[in-house]
Amino acid sequence: MMTNNHNNTNGRVHGKVALVTGGAKGIGRASARLLAAQGAHVLISDLDVAAGEALAAEIGLAATFIRHDASSESDWRDVMAHLRERHGRLDILLNNAGILLHANIEDATLQDWHKVMRVNADSVFIGCREGIALMKQTGGSIINLSSVAALAGRDDYVAYSASKGAVAALSRSVAAFCRRRKYRIRCNTLHPDGVLTDMTRGSFPQGLDPTRMTIDSDPMNRMCLPEDVAASVLFLASDESRAINGVELRIDSGQMIMSI
Repeated sequence: MMTNNHNNTNGRVHGKVALVTGGAKGIGRASARLLAAQGAHVLISDLDVAAGEALAAEIGLAATFIRHDASSESDWRDVMAHLRERHGRLDILLNNAGILLHANIEDATLQDWHKVMRVNADSVFIGCREGIALMKQTGGSIINLSSVAALAGRDDYVAYSASKGAVAALSRSVAAFCRRRKYRIRCNTLHPDGVLTDMTRGSFPQGLDPTRMTIDSDPMNRMCLPEDVAASVLFLASDESRAINGVELRIDSGQMIMSI
């Protein structure tokens, strides 16, 4: 557990200011912890106030929490105002907030579609737009959470797959735009396959231990841990990846290279 780790001068993102949406749990929580441990000040945003405040207290001086509906333009304005007032800058934006809805093309309703697109795609659009406005003078790294569902067909998650495909296409556009404008803002996407989080645990059959489905148990398994994704977040957030822009990085344990 990390406490009051505010001055890691040897960290890979030392002195940077990071915003992690959906940061109270899962990939967001693991990423917030790692970025703070590596020297960043992290603003954790989430609708889960109790979990977000607990995480910020655990991390210590290197983190703060703000309540944030990532699909709300007014909430984004409040978050950006907080960053301007407290730090005057934003160096790392992790658009991580998202939901998972199990429904295929025959079962999904238009209401299901709109709900998933609003949280998973609209939030990333607003986040990129607002993030660029704050980053464009000093540069920065935007990291958007997509999924392998954006790259390969998932018959049972139609709206989720489409939303993550929108994130991937949006991110390429943002990367090209910022490069054309010479903003020194990079925008990349991460495409995990299965990640063992509170959100995904509910999709397993009752009685099955989800940890038996991770790559720790069998390298042919598809599930990884949130910390595995956080490690890639840290790389893309750091200056080590300064020449990497518009990339779609799969975190799938080689699942998509297998023909059978």
